[in-house]
Amino acid sequence: MYYYGHKKDDQPVISKLLDLAARYPTRGFETYYGKIRLEGLLWNRKRVLRVYRNINLKLRVKRKRRIPCRIKEKLIVPGAVNETWSIDFMSDALSNGRRFRVLNVIDDYNRESLVNEAFYSIPGVRLVQRLKELITYRTKPKRIRSDNGPEFLSKVFVDFCKDNDIEL
Repeated sequence: MYYYGHKKDDQPVISKLLDLAARYPTRGFETYYGKIRLEGLLWNRKRVLRVYRNINLKLRVKRKRRIPCRIKEKLIVPGAVNETWSIDFMSDALSNGRRFRVLNVIDDYNRESLVNEAFYSIPGVRLVQRLKELITYRTKPKRIRSDNGPEFLSKVFVDFCKDNDIEL
């Protein structure tokens, strides 16, 4: 028996897709195919999609969202109590697999632990609520030291610090 032997030459399609992937790494197939059609190349959509999947471009790499860098300054050694507080989260899991977080607030002068609160979720609103409670029986700090976590970059927390003249 005789069968028709396909003579597929997908090299131009491959090179075009790789070129588009290099120029637009965060885009997907629809964008690439639209750009191919705008250039006047009349390749069949199913053919381009088959080649796209064969060269494993279907696995898009999500780019990490970059947080603007803060100005790096030397750590200031506090000279008195309530001058600088450090805030951070610790995370762990229960035996049933459910994760929880612990909010830690520490006075940098005497290394006193001011707040240790564990909960399943600690959003920016709850963080600000705990800081307000802490400020009611202690004087507010001049500055707060933290990392670039989402709770510490939230609008609620930043506005709280601005309203109370606390330097981040």
